[in-house]
Amino acid sequence: MYSLVLLLLLNAFVAFSAQGRWINSWTSMPQLTESTNLPNPPFNGSAAVFVNSTLRQTLHMSVGGTQIRVRFSNVFGVNNLDITAATIALPLDGAPGASAIDTKTLKSLTFSGNTSFSIPNGALVVSDPVDFPIQSLSTLAVTIYLQDGQNGFSVTSHPGSRTTTWMSFGNLVTASNITSVSATSVEHWYFISAVEVWSNSPSSSAFAIIGDSITDGRGSDDNKNNRWPDLVLARMQQNEGTSGISVSNQAAGGNRVLADGLGPNALGRIDRDVLAQSGVKYAMIFEGVNDIGVADPSEESQTLIGDLLISAYKQIVTRIHTFGIPVFAATITPFGSPPNTTIQPYSNPVREATRQRVNAYIRTPGSFDHFIDFDKVVADPNNPSQLNPAFNSGDFLHPNVSGYEAMANSFPLDIFEEFADGVSMY
Repeated sequence: MYSLVLLLLLNAFVAFSAQGRWINSWTSMPQLTESTNLPNPPFNGSAAVFVNSTLRQTLHMSVGGTQIRVRFSNVFGVNNLDITAATIALPLDGAPGASAIDTKTLKSLTFSGNTSFSIPNGALVVSDPVDFPIQSLSTLAVTIYLQDGQNGFSVTSHPGSRTTTWMSFGNLVTASNITSVSATSVEHWYFISAVEVWSNSPSSSAFAIIGDSITDGRGSDDNKNNRWPDLVLARMQQNEGTSGISVSNQAAGGNRVLADGLGPNALGRIDRDVLAQSGVKYAMIFEGVNDIGVADPSEESQTLIGDLLISAYKQIVTRIHTFGIPVFAATITPFGSPPNTTIQPYSNPVREATRQRVNAYIRTPGSFDHFIDFDKVVADPNNPSQLNPAFNSGDFLHPNVSGYEAMANSFPLDIFEEFADGVSMY
């Protein structure tokens, strides 16, 4: 009986998907904002943040669609987040980080039919669908007004936006430009966690990437969308077989697989950031460097962290495979620095041995459905424990834009076709 019900549900889902479905076109991993990434005064008061404030944020879309809806998250708030008003529009000239919008494209958002919504602590809200045709690789401006701000200082955000957000006092959600005397800007996103598009194509889907600062784009350029996932997306859009697949970047600087830090640990956020996301058909993990780098460089500690990382990878694969989703992985890239320097605190021969051991596991057939050898792509051929000097952003850990381009160009687009039918759920 149970098998029959499950089969009927699966058939219903397939039939529904054939008519169209919601797909994440853009995501950011929600985090608890550290004190250093809270807004500066006067937007940060004695008891609340963003009181009587408008925020305009621009987002780089993956794939296009005929309708969109926006997710707002209060997952780390300890008080309600009261959204007074919200709008969407195309930024002027399509520019990322723009303070100005094309007012001819301006539309208001509603939530369950209301122009405002109070999001409880720990919750999220999805706006009602809006007819808003949007193109792949375009930029969307989302503007929100918080009349009462948010009490306390537990704010949900994504600090590593590499994209300019504008803020000003007063309700400016329909304003053509954020140009008031109080206007200021920061490179953070606040409260927005996803933009979904309605796609009528049954082949449309999403590719979710769990990662840390390297995937979040540390070392890339502000307002240029040249993180390695952005560059893979650009290649995918030029390929007919992958142009309907969006990229959901679910990475955060400092993130770890095994322990909370800057954001929840990867093992603990698989459900939220992969399985609960719209349209996910493929998943990838590229994490572990911070687990190795933070752990004590003793043999005992590094042996344990290596064991725990490998066990966590197995758990992640098992849980995602339950839904028939293939899991890709990338080898951990170098973090060694020259002798007698302290530029990169992770640099240590014992930690390097752990990196090599974990990478050997990632490369072992059967560990993942496919692996991408980013280690070999960006390593110095003459000193594989270090980044290639041409790819070093300066801290011996994060690649520069040239490094991200090399990583993106090495990404095998044919794996999406290879695993188009998913994997065994066993």
